[in-house]
Amino acid sequence: MRTAVGIPLIVMAAALPAAAHGAPTTAQLAGQRITWPVDGTTVSASMRAAIARGEVGSVILFSRNAPSRAVLTRLTRQLQAIRRPPALDAPLLITVDQEGGLVKRLAWAPPTMSAARMGARLTPAAIRRQGAATGRAMLRSGVNADLAPVCDVARPGGDLFRDGRAFGTAPASVAADCTAFARGLADAGAAATAKHFPGFGRARVNTDDAVVRVTAPRAVLEREMQPFRAAVAAKVPMVMVSSIIFTALAPRPALLEPAVVRGLLRDGLGFRGVTITDAIDTPALRRYGRTAGASVLAAAAGMDLIIVASTEAEAAKGMRAVSRALASGRLFRADAEASLERVLALRRSLGD
Repeated sequence: MRTAVGIPLIVMAAALPAAAHGAPTTAQLAGQRITWPVDGTTVSASMRAAIARGEVGSVILFSRNAPSRAVLTRLTRQLQAIRRPPALDAPLLITVDQEGGLVKRLAWAPPTMSAARMGARLTPAAIRRQGAATGRAMLRSGVNADLAPVCDVARPGGDLFRDGRAFGTAPASVAADCTAFARGLADAGAAATAKHFPGFGRARVNTDDAVVRVTAPRAVLEREMQPFRAAVAAKVPMVMVSSIIFTALAPRPALLEPAVVRGLLRDGLGFRGVTITDAIDTPALRRYGRTAGASVLAAAAGMDLIIVASTEAEAAKGMRAVSRALASGRLFRADAEASLERVLALRRSLGD
């Protein structure tokens, strides 16, 4: 189903689809919460078995998985061909970071320029065409979700500004440009992801490298959230939450904080789609229990999908930790089932 603006509308199921075939197991609920990396250019035996058991619903691919279009296409076909339990048998969500510029996992595919260059040189209509071309190229290789566009408002001296990853420095123009790119992806049939909520623009280093704190007042943060409000209003299907600590909002990284995920994003902005973390296995989150501990905290905060970027073995640590937390009652099963509903609705909206 599509909205008038061309971004997929998530239709919530009335009850968990698995119910007719037996409730999902704790291992399935935990594994489906993780967005798994793939170790190479073919599907490992352990990954194949986990998919067949219904313990994998989404993966993230990197340049290491896609040295060529042919290799990537073979890999995604292998992944989608693995039979899954009937109640979980929606297409796998296969994601990449395809922003353009420095962050572009598929070297041969659009966009043909960085977000900063698009924002400076193109109209929103032309940016929408870049998004559509990107979505078509991804889908031809079997990738159905882009971890883009960047909806952050860049600030001079910030990491995103230096790397040209943001569309601009003015909230209104960034809002127009990032929603245009998301609409273009939707035009092609691919899912877009508005990132990095509530805003990465003031960070001077990347959370992939260090703990990052932003000390701007809440009023400033609210003003710079305008692009996210626009993306949510346009029914963007996914929002990525940052691992930055915003001292005006909460004491821990945003993706670990219910006040940010449930309070600000869900209740404040009215987002009803799929929430997805930035990478959980980074220096920014080591003090919170590394992959295992941070995965549980992210799930407790309300994150639907938790990205593990390094190895399948590391992702399995996150899955086991979430499974133990569900079994012990530290995480609520009803919340896990609601997350699974949202993700399955998105996966089914993308087709085969």
